[in-house]
Amino acid sequence: MRLLYIILAFLPVVSVTAQKDGQAKAILDQIGTKVRAAKGILVNIELVSKNSSGKALGTKTINLKMKGDKYLLKQGATEILCDGAIIYNFDGVNTISKSNVSESDQTLSPQKLLSGNYDKEFNFSLLSQNNNSASIVMMPIDKRKNFQKVTLVIDKLKSALSSATILDKSNNITFVKVVSINFGAVLADQLFLFNRAKYPKNVEIFD
Repeated sequence: MRLLYIILAFLPVVSVTAQKDGQAKAILDQIGTKVRAAKGILVNIELVSKNSSGKALGTKTINLKMKGDKYLLKQGATEILCDGAIIYNFDGVNTISKSNVSESDQTLSPQKLLSGNYDKEFNFSLLSQNNNSASIVMMPIDKRKNFQKVTLVIDKLKSALSSATILDKSNNITFVKVVSINFGAVLADQLFLFNRAKYPKNVEIFD
């Protein structure tokens, strides 16, 4: 499940100075504005991971529903639910772990990944752009975070994330592809409320 939290990274071949590139910021701000204006967002994501030697580790398909600071992420039987304050992580078998949103600062939540609001956590620079897309490289300011770098490919016509490449602290790489995204999804508030009854009776909850 750790992989589901980290959904970001980048190619180690790029050198970036510690700055906030004005052009990159303008593009990211457009995404942030669109996300904040959306009443509901539905995203389908494909993750392809490789280890530091380039060996394929597998492919995962993720379904993500977002509404403000709340989200529900599903990958197979596993699930991560955030009600805006508490994160519930179901392993798909018999365990649910609880944590405060503030405790996830060292990772990138799905909401952070798509929000475009990176000012406080990253330095970033525009690598390239054309009329349709832009490539932005980002580095975490806090070196304690569990990823090294992030490269985003932005669809400028839609003001939305198109793909990303992730390099973690172990030099494993995750390629992230946004298969589809809907900024006009109608999502009920109760979807993001934790309901113990929906999980198997033998599931244990740990704080």
